[in-house]
Amino acid sequence: MEAGGESGCWFLYYAYGSNLLRERLLLRNPSAALCALARLQDFKLEFGHHQGRTSSVWHGGTATIAQSPGDEVWGIVWKMSTCNLSSLDKQEGVEDGIYVPMEVNVHTQAGKVLTCRSYQMKDYVPGPPSPHYKKVICMGAKQNGLPADYQEKLEAIETNNYAGPVPIMEEIEASIKAEKINSA
Repeated sequence: MEAGGESGCWFLYYAYGSNLLRERLLLRNPSAALCALARLQDFKLEFGHHQGRTSSVWHGGTATIAQSPGDEVWGIVWKMSTCNLSSLDKQEGVEDGIYVPMEVNVHTQAGKVLTCRSYQMKDYVPGPPSPHYKKVICMGAKQNGLPADYQEKLEAIETNNYAGPVPIMEEIEASIKAEKINSA
């Protein structure tokens, strides 16, 4: 993958779930920089529980992509330092076999095709996300200006109505608040 001759230092990551939200991704991966909005052709967004187990972080199903001819998933290409590759893999549960890294070719709005690292959940049972997880995805889609009709699709996702505490959500909200104060 050529990235201006510095392919040893950087990689492109295609996010379609909670990592659409900059503050969520930056919690663990400080090098991430927005590269492009892009769509993944012939895939659809799904939510599920790895081996039927609910995410202990989000208390509901988490996002994955499934091959589906004619469908498309919108997301964001982040340019990241390879020093964050292991933290990203860890966040995605690669060691535990929850998600597997895969290479995807995505189309940017400018018509370029980019080869990116992305993740797909293994052995999952479909299940709705928690309201918190859905909110983070919708916030990220809005923050980065994904197409309006795609944002509407995300807003329409049914949740499991979980109403208990979600510590990571508090972490994200604190990070957003801190940014507002710093940029004020």
